[in-house]
Amino acid sequence: MKPSRKAEGIAVPALSALASAGLLAAAMPGRIGWWPLLFVGLAPMLLLILNSRPGRSLLAGFFFGLVYHLALLYWILIVLGRYGGLPLGLSLPALLLLAAYMACFPAASCFVTGLVAGRRGNRQGSTAALIWTAPVAWVGFEYLRSILFTGFPWMDLGYGLFDQPMLIQAADLGGHHLLTFSLVLVNGLVAAGLGRLGRNTRLGDRRSPWPVLAAVVVLLGIGGYSILRHQAVEASQAQARQARVAVVQGDIDQAIKWSEAARVATVDTYIGLSRPTMLEDGAELVVWPETALPFYPQKDPLIRRVIDSITAGKAWLLTGAPLFTVTAGPGGAEQVRYWNGALLLGPGGKVGGEYAKRHLVPFGEYVPLRRWLPFLQPLVVNVDDFSAGTEKGPLVLGAMRLGMLICYESIFPDIARESVERGANLLVNITNDAWYGRSSAPYQSMAMAVLRAVENRRALVRAANTGISGFVDPLGRIIDRTDIFVEAARTASVPLLDQPTPFGRGGHWFGLACAILAGLLATASLRRRR
Repeated sequence: MKPSRKAEGIAVPALSALASAGLLAAAMPGRIGWWPLLFVGLAPMLLLILNSRPGRSLLAGFFFGLVYHLALLYWILIVLGRYGGLPLGLSLPALLLLAAYMACFPAASCFVTGLVAGRRGNRQGSTAALIWTAPVAWVGFEYLRSILFTGFPWMDLGYGLFDQPMLIQAADLGGHHLLTFSLVLVNGLVAAGLGRLGRNTRLGDRRSPWPVLAAVVVLLGIGGYSILRHQAVEASQAQARQARVAVVQGDIDQAIKWSEAARVATVDTYIGLSRPTMLEDGAELVVWPETALPFYPQKDPLIRRVIDSITAGKAWLLTGAPLFTVTAGPGGAEQVRYWNGALLLGPGGKVGGEYAKRHLVPFGEYVPLRRWLPFLQPLVVNVDDFSAGTEKGPLVLGAMRLGMLICYESIFPDIARESVERGANLLVNITNDAWYGRSSAPYQSMAMAVLRAVENRRALVRAANTGISGFVDPLGRIIDRTDIFVEAARTASVPLLDQPTPFGRGGHWFGLACAILAGLLATASLRRRR
């Protein structure tokens, strides 16, 4: 029995969306991580857009985004369930709600692309328009996702290339958004080629070869720039001053991390792992992860044990720790504010500087709308609201100027960029990825940190409680890294570069420019269709 036209009208978009979602999910870091799929994974969706009206493209884009983000963000169940204490009846709807929110952005991108390049009445879509509209719209809505409602730019498409240094050097021009733009441009060319094979697909007007040639020229230009830039930066970092830095991964169980009984054992673990890096490996700086000190160092006598270990080793220590400040409030009452911080300590307990995390995790470090969200109380019952820091400058240690990124601050390009703009010559990411369990999230988190090094041409040092810890050079090459859920201490020499990048000077506006252009294209197309 032949399926009805209505059934076919539902099946084809669903299959195209599923194909793209599956291919791109398999391309991302984690369980599979086969990056070549990034160059073809979006083609089924783009081919559907080419032969569909905008409304159909919108729905297919939403379905694609829902499936893709469920596959990408499944670790939310671990965060909310195992460590947040929420039952599956609450954590699963929370995951579905987050995936649905994330799906709105590819849906909007597909809608705009469909408006410009898709079917209009009996008129077939234009491959020429598809090739250039798709990357503009995709990057534009990726950018909007990074800023709306505090932003959640988790694993934008370009991050999938993180372990291919020869393919990511153009990130110092337009950030990771330029890599996404290039990938979608390639997918557009693939979809256009497939569209030309379809009997009912119009090839566009006689000018259609020129947009194709322009796309090829742009891609060749980006590729050529990457090769030349790779050679130039490699020569620069070979001549740069090297800093000897160690990272320590304590692998402290999140379930006992804050218990009174485990505090001494936690500190002793970090001291024991750090001692060889100070005495034998010649580390100038030892880096411990986010909240490696499970106490307030300003008032807990246990900090003396940490200071004594530094004095014996004669290295400096950079450690994550909860901090607080007390100020005079209204009427002379004391006002206490808490910070998720980093503390730079030298021999004898000398304090070289402090940093307070600037971009806090909603429902993890502060509770927005606490009064109106009582059903989340099981998750946030132990959460004291942290305050957001404001200091953008680096911590200074001799020739090292440390640009701090605590936890998921590493997924926001502007935080690293602003630190470099104020003089940072070494990026330091301290984090506690124990919340993610044995999922894809630690690998995805590491991937995003790699792009911060390339965008700013700064080496990046990463210390994570349960991994992944390691070192990334300014070319984005991972010099050394740990496995997850093991105790480890690693030492490496990293270059200290000072040169600014095009990304820092103005390339960080590339995503915004795409968002504005996508809006203009959509407006013009709506007027034309009317």
